[in-house]
Amino acid sequence: MNSEENKKTVLVTGAYGFLGRYTAKVFNDAGYHVSGIGHGKWHKYEYNKWGIQEWYETTITFEALINLNRSFDVIVHCGGGGSVAFSYQNPYEDFQKSVQSTLSLLEYIRLQGKPCHFIYPSSPAVQGELGNKPIKEDDPSNPVSPYGFHKKAAEELCQSYSKSFDVKITIIRYFSIYGVGLQKQLLWDACLKIKNAESDVTFFGTGEETRDWLYVTDAATLILSAADNATGHLNIINGGTGKKTPVKDTVELLVKLYNKPVNIHFNQSVKEGDPRFYQADITKATALGWSPKINLNEGLELYLQFFKQLLND
Repeated sequence: MNSEENKKTVLVTGAYGFLGRYTAKVFNDAGYHVSGIGHGKWHKYEYNKWGIQEWYETTITFEALINLNRSFDVIVHCGGGGSVAFSYQNPYEDFQKSVQSTLSLLEYIRLQGKPCHFIYPSSPAVQGELGNKPIKEDDPSNPVSPYGFHKKAAEELCQSYSKSFDVKITIIRYFSIYGVGLQKQLLWDACLKIKNAESDVTFFGTGEETRDWLYVTDAATLILSAADNATGHLNIINGGTGKKTPVKDTVELLVKLYNKPVNIHFNQSVKEGDPRFYQADITKATALGWSPKINLNEGLELYLQFFKQLLND
């Protein structure tokens, strides 16, 4: 596999984004030729650092894909909607990002006629509120938010193309991915609040909500494991650590690592569309020979170093 011609090829959509970058890097390190497509202006030396050989800056449409005039062994669709809040404010745009882009990619694979493994990072939001227990892939599906409905629609398109057109597909439902580079969501907001706090900080919710935190490098290696080891024609796999951590404990750990004396409060309000409890059953993921390497303590330390460096704190 030394020569460029013999390398397996992967296209990572949304490669400019958080999960996309790490995914590109992991595939490049494993010897794949990596192409990236999506939004984001960056110089060649920047995307080369993440293992991307070509970058196509464009919206992911069927026409844009046909214009590439290339076939790939693997396509990983990291592009798409990434936030429940955004889906409530911009449901139409969220649909275009999540569902329409997925359809374009599936149709492109169908027409290029060469076997291609399509890997779709999804979310347990497709299943909605399932109570305080480990969530299995075949648990009932009852989305709450537009984001959840759109992910479900995209998953159903994947199932349709797998069944009707023989496309090999792996869906990975990621729980809470975090890590160096992420500048949104709970951990980012918590770090900002702790940094700016005089003595007290207040967070949304009750603090009893649970999250299954998965470090981003572990999320990316799961995609590679699926590409290399998934045998079925349609695989649905949870991406998590199998451990649940209450939000209150997560924030307390951040405060401790920040080494700043602040008191934590929760406002007891519950956000629409946010299931309260998240914990993945990862039996299927570990069956691929994959396991998460970075525990929460270690991951939060890395995240905090990144945050402090970025904000000169």
